[in-house]
This record gives sequence, C-alpha cells and structure tokens, in this order.
Amino acid sequence: MVKGDGASGPRQLPLGLPHAPAMTRADFLTGEANREAIGLIDSWPAWPSPLVFLAGPAGSGKSHLAAILSAISGAEVASAAALGTANVEALVSAGVAVIEDLHAGPFDEAALFHLVNLARERGALLLLTSRVPPAGLAVGLPDLASRLRAARLLTLGEPDYDLLRRVLVKLFADRQLTVDPAVLDYIVFRMERSLGAAVGVVEALDRAALAGGRGITRPLAAETLANFEEPDDSADPARA
Repeated sequence: MVKGDGASGPRQLPLGLPHAPAMTRADFLTGEANREAIGLIDSWPAWPSPLVFLAGPAGSGKSHLAAILSAISGAEVASAAALGTANVEALVSAGVAVIEDLHAGPFDEAALFHLVNLARERGALLLLTSRVPPAGLAVGLPDLASRLRAARLLTLGEPDYDLLRRVLVKLFADRQLTVDPAVLDYIVFRMERSLGAAVGVVEALDRAALAGGRGITRPLAAETLANFEEPDDSADPARA
C-alpha cells in the first residue's frame, strides 16, 4: 500500500501486524558503537577467547549479532531461561553456541557453569549476551561468577548520529517507506540516541501515517516524537 501525502481522506485503522526485522550480515549497520563486536563475529572462528560476553542495552544489536554468528557458523542459540543440563551437550556439540538474555531473570546457574566448562574442555566457542555486564548480574554461584568475569567483554555503546540516521533509513526501508532526508535529520536530532528508540519511533511513525492516511512529514514527526514513549520490549527478542 502506498501511503498518501495529503492530510485529508478517510482515517485508516492500523492493523498492528507484526514486523520482522532483517537480521542478515548485509543488514547489519556498523559504527563506532558496534565495530569491535561485529569485528569479532566476522573473525569467527579465530576468536582471541573461547568465552565472549556481549553486553548492551535493548535494541543495540545483540540478537542481530547472534543471528549473524549462527548463520556463518551453525551456532546453536538458546535463551538463558531455556538452558538446562539436558541441552548442554547438544549446545556444545555444534562447536559454537549462543546463550542470550542473561539479564532477563533467574536461570539455571549450574547448567550454565557446566556449559562453560564443557565448552572449554571440548574447544567450543561460547557467546553470552546480556543488557548488563557480568558484574551487574545477580549470580549466586561463585565459580560461575568468576568464569563470567574472566570472559572477553564486549560492550555495545551508544550510537553516533550517523549510525542512528542510517539505522532509521534501514528501518523505514524495511517497511517500504521512503522519508525525506530533511525529515530524517529532524527525527535523528530530536529522538533518544539509542537503537531501541529508533525501532520504536519508526513503528510509531508508520502507524501514525497509516492511521492518518498521509506520508511521514515533519509535522507528523513532531507530533509523534512529542507523544512517544518507548514501549516495554522485555519480551521482544529482536530488540534485545
């Protein structure tokens, strides 16, 4: 559907259809905030450490990086909440595994400790992701806490304006939307400087444009940004 540029016309009700972000290597946009992390993923299997801990806020690209690693290496990917002693062997057998969202709540610490030890014993690589670094996790098992602190820590930082602008262009393109460069500049210098916020802003603008039967203009951007509240994304793995 082509969204009209006029402000008149019948109001359309947004359908709220789910939108799956593109998660390939070609879709990953690189900036200073994530250059070291994507460099490590691209260097697989020549990692400087067999245990890597990737920390970054919601929407910073952790799950995208995990998806890229899985695509190039065949890595098994599991959430920390789903980890148990029964699936440790299968995870290690792939030679590289990813455990996501250690920040999300209680997980089987004994199973993770077993996984870390077995991966080291078998020469497998292990990537752990979290919104907080190891020191910020409430880990009760001292030996596991020690292993996590010894991991190679990579931190995804706050994006600069160039990266944020390129991310907005990509997110709009994913939705078959073309936005005037001046409107993009207006948005990028007035929104929260985070990739998670970029996802939410694009979604809000798309819904507002569809509901109003108009294009994404500067007045619509101003109105949307004034009322924008970043949604709770705790259950959305694409924004982890």
